[in-house]
Amino acid sequence: MCDVNVVKALVEIDERTNRVLNIIKAKYRLKYKSQAINLMAHHFEEHILEPELRPESIESLKTSKSEKTVKVSDFTKRYSE
Repeated sequence: MCDVNVVKALVEIDERTNRVLNIIKAKYRLKYKSQAINLMAHHFEEHILEPELRPESIESLKTSKSEKTVKVSDFTKRYSE
């Protein structure tokens, strides 16, 4: 696993967390515990974080912020079927 943006960290984990990381490593055939931590974080992001807190949602908002806006006098009339 060689990402462009890598942050190195020295972390302290309890024995139970260590066992969980080892199980994840074995189940997904990962080489390093850092890969297991990244997998856990990815899973957490997908299943637990609110969509508006996800990094891709924030980037999408930044992009749409610079787009041209359209003034609408009667929203219901314009967008109803």
